[in-house]
Amino acid sequence: MKIKCIIIDDEPLAINVIKNHLKEINNIELVNTFNNAVEGLSFIKEHKIDLIFLDINMPLLDGLSFIKSLELKPHIIITTAHSEFAVDSFELDVLDYLLKPIPFPRFVQAINKVYRRSLDLNSKLTSTERQYIFVKIDKKKMKKIYLDEILVIESLKDYLKINTLTKRYIIHQTLSSFTEQLPPNNFIRIHRSYTISIDKIETIEGNSVEIGGIRYTIGRTYIDQVKKIIFNT
Repeated sequence: MKIKCIIIDDEPLAINVIKNHLKEINNIELVNTFNNAVEGLSFIKEHKIDLIFLDINMPLLDGLSFIKSLELKPHIIITTAHSEFAVDSFELDVLDYLLKPIPFPRFVQAINKVYRRSLDLNSKLTSTERQYIFVKIDKKKMKKIYLDEILVIESLKDYLKINTLTKRYIIHQTLSSFTEQLPPNNFIRIHRSYTISIDKIETIEGNSVEIGGIRYTIGRTYIDQVKKIIFNT
């Protein structure tokens, strides 16, 4: 799945930051960049674009007016130095809202949302195509992890341990933000320290589940919702 994207921003430095971030990401092709929304609007009328990184405060046509003018909306990620436009942006169904300067881990979270939304909306996907997520495992290396291989994600304060069928990975991210990137019909948070793959549950006993031969406690504040979702699934 190759995602074609453009950047619309009147700040050359901001464009360069996104371009450098994209160099570390697979399966996304930067097609063009524009320093105003009018030129970007003309371009997407002639070319199929899947994703736009869009600034808000720009000359001639601001970002929100640009979105309202679109007949068919690609995925849109707002990139701005101003937090006050977040509510208006999400009302226009933007996929994410990134505040400048954009740290790379936060950028990756936004990209994973693009992957998820693209998989959900692409009716041409076949049952043999596997969903995946990219995680940063060192300063420059991104690792593709297939979702059907994940067993448990465990919180280690500011880090996470991702246990898969074959390996374990340590990444710098919170459990809440990582869980938000996962499909809720496949994964569920059962404790402040654990998010698990529902279809990897082997047994349920009392307030715990067993996965891969290891028991994980379900937190008291989670137990009713967890059992309801698991048994309904």
